Amino acid sequence: MKKSLKGSMTVEMSFLMPIILLLIMSGILGTFYFHDKNIVAGAAYETAVVGSTKIREKNKVTAGELESLFQERVGRKCILFAGSSAHITIEETQICVAASARKGKWGLSVLKKAAVTEPESYIRNIRRVKEIAGGAKDHD
Repeated sequence: MKKSLKGSMTVEMSFLMPIILLLIMSGILGTFYFHDKNIVAGAAYETAVVGSTKIREKNKVTAGELESLFQERVGRKCILFAGSSAHITIEETQICVAASARKGKWGLSVLKKAAVTEPESYIRNIRRVKEIAGGAKDHD
């Protein structure tokens, strides 16, 4: 009787093991997917922010420079979705980085934007307002 129980356990495990392995491998693949998505999203956002600060410089910044910066950020990382690319749009008010990566049938994409700001002019305007307000108080 013990031999039939051992045999039935083997048959049951032969049905369960593929399901258990499928769940484990799906969990590992899901972990890689979200890890890679965070890496690509971080590199895209970093590229957009660098572009938004460099656009204010004298020489400006080009989409090609930002694309190479994105590839530099992603290229040194250990990711499963190795074929990543970025499409960069430079506008007057914002820098937009649309990044994507593919591995076989699987793919991921992110869209990150950074506003082009001018903190120097904002600070100057605040100081002018304070000077005007301070001068108005002195006259009262």
